[in-house]
Amino acid sequence: MAVMPKKVRTHCPFCRKHTPHEVERVKKGRVSGTTKIARQKRRQSKVGNRGKFSKVPGGEKPTKKVALRFRCSVCKKAHLREGFRAGKFELTE
Repeated sequence: MAVMPKKVRTHCPFCRKHTPHEVERVKKGRVSGTTKIARQKRRQSKVGNRGKFSKVPGGEKPTKKVALRFRCSVCKKAHLREGFRAGKFELTE
């Protein structure tokens, strides 16, 4: 289980110095319906072989990547860091 404090003193790329940051977990955004896969599926909805869509998709991974947003308490701008894998994630005081 990954535990991280809600406030961290770290480098701000906008202020270019170490400042206190508030940590928040990034929520998933809305997926638009006009993706390349959606267009391919519409084209494949006719009679015939489904090609790559006839294969069974793989299962989900046991852990998901946690994305964190760091918001600077001085300039109020936020930046992201590369996500890491964690089964359970918790922000503490």
